Amino acid sequence: MAKQAQVPLAAVIKPLATLPPDEASPYVVDHGESGPLRCNRCKAYMCPFMQFIEGGRRFQCCFCSCINDVPPQYFQHLDHTGKRVDAYDRPELSLGSYEFLATVDYCKNNKFPSPPAFIFMIDVSYNAIRTGLVRLLCEELKSLLDFLPREGGAEESAIRVGFVTYNKVLHFYNVKSSLAQPQMMVVSDVADMFVPLLDGFLVNVNESRAVITSLLDQIPEMFADTRETETVFVPVIQAGMEALKAAECAGKLFLFHTSLPIAEAPGKLKNRDDRKLINTDKEKTLFQPQTGAYQTLAKECVAQGCCIDLFLFPNQYVDVATLSVVPQLTGGSVYKYACFQVENDQERFLSDLRRDVQKVVGFDAVMRVRTSTGIRAVDFFGAFYMSNTTDVELAGLDGDKTVTVEFKHDDRLNEESGALLQCALLYTSCAGQRRLRIHNLALNCCTQLADLYRNCETDTLINYMAKFAYRGVLNSPVKAVRDTLITQCAQILACYRKNCASPSSAGQLILPECMKLLPVYLNCVLKSDVLQPGAEVTTDDRAYVRQLVTSMDVAETNVFFYPRLLPLTKSPIESTTEPTAVRASEERLSNGDIYLLENGLNLFLWVGASVQQGVVQSLFSVSSFSQITSGLSVLPVLDNPLSKKVRGLIDSLRAQRSRYMKLIVVKQEDKLEMLFKHFLVEDKSLSGGASYVDFLCHMHKEIRQLLS
Repeated sequence: MAKQAQVPLAAVIKPLATLPPDEASPYVVDHGESGPLRCNRCKAYMCPFMQFIEGGRRFQCCFCSCINDVPPQYFQHLDHTGKRVDAYDRPELSLGSYEFLATVDYCKNNKFPSPPAFIFMIDVSYNAIRTGLVRLLCEELKSLLDFLPREGGAEESAIRVGFVTYNKVLHFYNVKSSLAQPQMMVVSDVADMFVPLLDGFLVNVNESRAVITSLLDQIPEMFADTRETETVFVPVIQAGMEALKAAECAGKLFLFHTSLPIAEAPGKLKNRDDRKLINTDKEKTLFQPQTGAYQTLAKECVAQGCCIDLFLFPNQYVDVATLSVVPQLTGGSVYKYACFQVENDQERFLSDLRRDVQKVVGFDAVMRVRTSTGIRAVDFFGAFYMSNTTDVELAGLDGDKTVTVEFKHDDRLNEESGALLQCALLYTSCAGQRRLRIHNLALNCCTQLADLYRNCETDTLINYMAKFAYRGVLNSPVKAVRDTLITQCAQILACYRKNCASPSSAGQLILPECMKLLPVYLNCVLKSDVLQPGAEVTTDDRAYVRQLVTSMDVAETNVFFYPRLLPLTKSPIESTTEPTAVRASEERLSNGDIYLLENGLNLFLWVGASVQQGVVQSLFSVSSFSQITSGLSVLPVLDNPLSKKVRGLIDSLRAQRSRYMKLIVVKQEDKLEMLFKHFLVEDKSLSGGASYVDFLCHMHKEIRQLLS
């Protein structure tokens, strides 16, 4: 039945997801020296679905059916229904998600980990100094270091920090608390990277505060007159990894980088940006890294628990496809600010940086997904490394990162027992505590296609299909990837038509209730920048979006592929609820109205040419449409209900997203409108992408062909 329907079975998992405000953190269960209780055969962890038997002396594993003895210290009597009498007092017997304290056997080299470290690595080449980036960053770090992640109610963070600056050589800084001034050490042999100091490189922020502040004041001055334009990249990460290795801890490198690394050094790159390759069989090379040095380095970083977050400030091609390999494989993030200018982009950059530094991270993590008999995990998508077929290895994992797992049937399932999933994540917390976070899920199974089609999750399906397609472009021509998606979708819908729909004329397109939106979302994926780039989309942008989508959750892919378009003057001003979104099509825009459009990365305010004068005055503090500045990125703070409402809505949209969305004001009939129209996804796109109506007709034709 699964083969016939072609509906993939996948789970989208966010192991360290940020909790809603009204929810408590997962309970931490401490089983003492014996550690968490597991099945002897399949190693699944104790969970609410385990069956206790023989008066509570043994339990049968719900994943592999193996019968295990209950250790004496864990024994408890059963009640008349066969349930343990303490089931509701134990998180692991009554809750879907909980944590276990890990014993020393779960640690590297059988010793408990040290708290992690953060290393800030700052490009001080001409580009970084000229734009004002270095000064801005150093100023911000002075206060940001007070907000490093901390455990529970801890007074201060256990995380130590270190600083490196670089262009085509590296400068390390000794910021030991006993020094009057920071000391700089230069390593110019980038081919054989070593860390010139151990003591005084990684320090406690509060102890070394005076020396750190002095350093951050001095860096912009020291390099103010630099003429050095060349940078290195691989040696910088090697240095950070070596420093963590020497300190015997895991950690994160924050890399602030501006240009293609063309200096003589390992990982040196050349400009290979070639638009002529688009729509040829060689297009896939644009998404692949230029050299193997980056994968090799990433693998070493994962072994050390060294995660990389990369902040890019390019004003031309920097080969994101290659540079993002290390962040991608270590569980890190990439942020990109093209043509960075302090006055226009500082709010976005600083907001992203603050959130990135403060977010809760698990280090040196390994995740495994176990299933009950009948299905097994076969494929994984996300930002991580895998050295075998079962373990997802993450040097770092934060609350935004998602892993999508595909399952295949390898045996019959049965309707009575259903199917079980258990995701176990072993990680080191930001205070250096080794923990296991366990998530369990029980699913129903069905034998009727109609039941399957009644219970599909279109949004999750799109999340999986987009990731599948975005990985496909690494090895296949983009056109082939698009065709595969269309074929699979047509098969899913044809199977429904043939087996579940009531008889009707062949001329009608019939979609299952919960898949009504599959074609509209699929069309959005097909004409996204990765699969169908417009003339203005750069190779770097495509590589950037490709790796961003890889670790998005369902809510994020949903709004990314089909942006929300919110009319602002339709609802009464006093209404506090968010306006209802309208369909993303040009024909839905009224020239007497104002709209906000957002997709999680971009935020536009579109102003119609015949908007009432009063509205223009209330929002922009000018008297007519013609006086509104096109491309404006900040609304004036005005004391009237409309201004407050619109600014409040913008703030609330930004708060819902993991990255700061910079506002762009677009006037009707203005040159910026082209950019805005790119996001009206139901319309035909300039790059040749079909309108929703045309695509529906195409899908209908494909389905009819399959049925005939």
